Amino acid sequence: MIIDQLCVFLNNSVGRISEVTSLLGSAGINLQAFTLSESSDFGILRLITDNNDKAVKVLQEKSFAVSKASVCFVSMDDTPGTLSRYIQKISDAGISIEYMYAFSQGDKANVVICTDDIEGCDRIISSCK
Repeated sequence: MIIDQLCVFLNNSVGRISEVTSLLGSAGINLQAFTLSESSDFGILRLITDNNDKAVKVLQEKSFAVSKASVCFVSMDDTPGTLSRYIQKISDAGISIEYMYAFSQGDKANVVICTDDIEGCDRIISSCK
């Protein structure tokens, strides 16, 4: 399924991630998944929350640069080879994966995928089930 994730741009300084998580927690917003990547000058915190619209408002009020991006989300069996089958079908369709992150929960693996063709990726994911 296609969902929205938030992208928060952070300068590389001590306490910036703490500030984001504190703001969201104080606003009653729960983080459901996240990943952090960095370069020498800034980091990108990608978040999925239980209330993205409220999270955007809270962060923008404190002058954080935040945007929404569409990504594909899939919950699959957490068994050897399952992820490989999904990725192979995406690749066979000529869709490039830009980045992805995942987490396990019980017997399920939850995967967030950003591609150059979100709609096409979603169709492929839906057909894999």
